[in-house]
Amino acid sequence: MLISIIMENFHLSLADILIIVGETLLVVIIGLMAARKVKRTTEGYFLASGNMPWYLIGAAFVSTSVSSEQIVGTMGAAYKGGLAIANWEWWALPTYLLMMIFFIPLYLRNKIMTVPDLLNRRFGPACGAIYSFVILIGYVFVFLPPVIYGGSITLSELTGWNQGYVMAGIVLVTASYTLLGGLSSVMWTDAIQCVMLIGGGVIFYFVALDKIPGGWDAMVAAAPERFHLYQPPSDPEAPFAGLILASFGVFLFYQSSNQVMIQRILSARSTWDGMMGLIFSGFINIVRPLVTCLLGLIVYHWLDIMQQGPSLLPDNQDRAFPVALELFAPSGLKGVILAGFFAAVMSTVSALSNSIATIFSLDVYKKFIRKNAKDRELITTGQVSGGAALLISSLVAPLVGSIGLFKYFQTGVTYMATPFISVLLMGIFWRRTSYAGAIAGLIGGVFIQIALAVSLLAADIHLHRLYVGAIAQALTMLLIAVVSLNSAPPTDEQVKPFLWRMSWIRTLEEGAKKRPWWQSIKLWLILYAIAWCYIYWRFW
Repeated sequence: MLISIIMENFHLSLADILIIVGETLLVVIIGLMAARKVKRTTEGYFLASGNMPWYLIGAAFVSTSVSSEQIVGTMGAAYKGGLAIANWEWWALPTYLLMMIFFIPLYLRNKIMTVPDLLNRRFGPACGAIYSFVILIGYVFVFLPPVIYGGSITLSELTGWNQGYVMAGIVLVTASYTLLGGLSSVMWTDAIQCVMLIGGGVIFYFVALDKIPGGWDAMVAAAPERFHLYQPPSDPEAPFAGLILASFGVFLFYQSSNQVMIQRILSARSTWDGMMGLIFSGFINIVRPLVTCLLGLIVYHWLDIMQQGPSLLPDNQDRAFPVALELFAPSGLKGVILAGFFAAVMSTVSALSNSIATIFSLDVYKKFIRKNAKDRELITTGQVSGGAALLISSLVAPLVGSIGLFKYFQTGVTYMATPFISVLLMGIFWRRTSYAGAIAGLIGGVFIQIALAVSLLAADIHLHRLYVGAIAQALTMLLIAVVSLNSAPPTDEQVKPFLWRMSWIRTLEEGAKKRPWWQSIKLWLILYAIAWCYIYWRFW
């Protein structure tokens, strides 16, 4: 189960309820206001007219990647295993560097609207069709259900509200502005939701830490072994070697090749805004663990070190989030925290719904059903498909509870990620990667993953999923190379625009006006890197 919460003493005051309702209405109003200004064209609806500034891109990038299952799960994991789980929040710089050097220039220079668009142009139509089919199935059955289920059951059990009504509320409220305004509404509301989530979460962290005599230093002194980011390769939760490998695989796919994330970058008004938006999200990520997991350390110290209540170990660590709310959040702050939690759920749901609408309309409907469809028809198709996805995911969501949230989500993402990132990396770095090789990688990669998983299970070998993903990725890339060498090579015209070269970095914005020194991408990237290095030096 995701979580089993029976908080008999937990209650919300009138002030808490008014805060939750007020902040939710604020999000909806902003979304509807943004929808009124949207140009009713495909680019206007699906990519916000390519006019998004860096601060909206950065805030939306963070909001989209934080949701109910992450807040509840990482806080519980920090309670159980210590600081190492913060790697899932802090370990972003390597992946961001790869994105900034290789992927963002590729997408924006070629005016890519969707990832299937890139695959079609670099390889051929079957590749884009495979991505569209798999990612749509993945979003509807793997990504959305855990978010809807995790958000609804947590809010339901905390507040006593009926879970079905909570689930319906999440879907209907989010759909009200997402389907009407497209990406522009999604990104404006994401920015507000990011402020609510991070702002309220940081306040909550310091209020809770103030309850611990001696603060952070006392927690470290009591259990120093729990306050290290580095964990050996055999660690079951966050092996450091696995994080490094995942930077070139699962993590890179999720950030750079996953439509729901990269769509924020594709809406940038310039390459500079895309780069700066990513760096801005990196700075937000520095404080994000305070919101998503470090409270778990405080709850552990309170219950297991100070013995102020029964321990949640070994199997109830996911109760850390509601227990923290009950123990440390006064009236008013509870409302702020739950409003931020609700905002995180809405943000991810709206982002996934919008990406489903984008891919289905532009890469399925227009290419295979109505090739001559006009803008208005494509927008209507996007609205219908996005709404249908929310309905289907809501019906599937209860299944997540019977399987287990993290097993359900992580297994699905890993199996989706490996074939796609393998094909994309081979395609942008190796000229000889052929259409046949790409198809072999996309289809064969799935069978490689399954065969590898079955083989390890039969041999009773237990490897962390990040290692399994890395092995499968290496085998998939080898398969792509073998098939490519034994099939017709691509033409120069097909390869040239998408084959990475160093000049892309030296000429990020050819012809653009010269910016002042304080707007330098290098400057802010270096400052972010220094802060990141300090964190890993401090908590190594």
